[in-house]
Amino acid sequence: MLHARLGWPLGRAYADLSKAWVPCRRSLVSVQSSGCPDHNRLDERRRSHSTASSRQCQQAPVEQEPPVSAYVHLPFCKRRCYYCDFPVSVVGSKPERPGIQQGMQDYITLLCREIEATVKVPGPPLGTVFFGGGTPTLVPPQLLKQILIALNNKYGIAKDAEISMESDPGTFDVLRLQEYMSLGINRFSMGVQCFQQDLLELCGRSHTLEDVYKAINDIHQAGVQNWSLDLISGLPQLNSKHWQHSLQEAVSAGPTHISVYDLQVEAKTPFARWYEPGRHPMPTDEATADMYRAASQFLQQSGYEHYEISNYAKPGTRSQHNLGYWRNAPFYAFGVGAASYLFQRRFSRPRTMQAYQQWVTEFANCSSSNGPYAGNIPGIGSMQAEAIEEQLLDYVMLRLRLADGIPMAELQLKFGHVAAQTVTATLASGSAYANKYAREVYSHGQKHLRLTDPEGFLMSNDCIATLFAELSSDEGCDPMLQTSVL
Repeated sequence: MLHARLGWPLGRAYADLSKAWVPCRRSLVSVQSSGCPDHNRLDERRRSHSTASSRQCQQAPVEQEPPVSAYVHLPFCKRRCYYCDFPVSVVGSKPERPGIQQGMQDYITLLCREIEATVKVPGPPLGTVFFGGGTPTLVPPQLLKQILIALNNKYGIAKDAEISMESDPGTFDVLRLQEYMSLGINRFSMGVQCFQQDLLELCGRSHTLEDVYKAINDIHQAGVQNWSLDLISGLPQLNSKHWQHSLQEAVSAGPTHISVYDLQVEAKTPFARWYEPGRHPMPTDEATADMYRAASQFLQQSGYEHYEISNYAKPGTRSQHNLGYWRNAPFYAFGVGAASYLFQRRFSRPRTMQAYQQWVTEFANCSSSNGPYAGNIPGIGSMQAEAIEEQLLDYVMLRLRLADGIPMAELQLKFGHVAAQTVTATLASGSAYANKYAREVYSHGQKHLRLTDPEGFLMSNDCIATLFAELSSDEGCDPMLQTSVL
């Protein structure tokens, strides 16, 4: 099965670790496309392995640097796409109605209250802010300004910060883009998904192909310099001819960044009721793998570097916010359903508006140093910090998504000599994965271990699962490793 082969790495659901542990943007999958076995099962395996090995090794968690990124969830959508399982609030085709606008204002007020209640971890100002959704471009600029003011007042926003905003065709025009840019938004990510009208309708997208081309024109007319375009492979009825056309149109649109996610059929969605992965009208597993290979080849030939399993960028335009996720850096997160990572704790907020409102009220009213919201840091009082073994598994899993791979000197510094030896022995040095699926490379004189492109990325789930098993054995723990803790 392709999904068993591709697994979590390719999908979008995992591109954005803030939307769900561990996020990506709209519910896709097989790599977060993109991705399968799926990530939830991988995460369960990671937890069970680390629990077993933690009985043998009791090291302190790796110290985290201060968070310099913030994810903000704006859940409003015109309609819910048939593949989506993200926490969204459907506002219909006329979001400008007074009642809808008041609902947005109420949510922004609640979200700003959460920001104000969350303690600032000592450190530099925010270097990245990411507005995800949902469809953030449905939120009027004057409301978005309130969030940016709240973030800046509480944490500070660096002058050169990357401030990104997700968008959908049909939800903005030139003037609206320029208003967002005047607030400091300097990167847009547009969910096109495909360049076939019938496939857009089949997916339940709210925009038309005409909207797509108008949006591309508006982006250029507004003078947007840094923007990303999203595509989804593995859609029902998608064939190689359609896929090649979408890739060509995406490149012709001139984005600085392109994300390619393979569809993941999420439980309890219409797609889950209608389709079964790998069976008609879904593409076969091999056809989906070929789409991944075609994207990698064509986009790199078109001047984009394949810097992460699902992401391609022109030189100098990698998503700095998402790179923080893949490097397992801590980050703030705010809003319904958002997941933060602070002090080795991944804390997910309630996914329904009513439950989120109740949670914010309790959280904002809690000033005690004890209890579930100790120190006004979500998760501190109610969750244990990740054990060193969990941090190790997260580190290698996320780093292997990157073309840069695992910096072996850093791995050894953080987790010890035995862990570094185990990774090398499992994926390189004559192993079954060496050369075809993984290899050692040198960058600036430093050794990195990375998956090959595209075959290693396609087999990433197998590689990761094998590595998990080896790292979770008694030999995978370094009893001499004692790392400082926050």
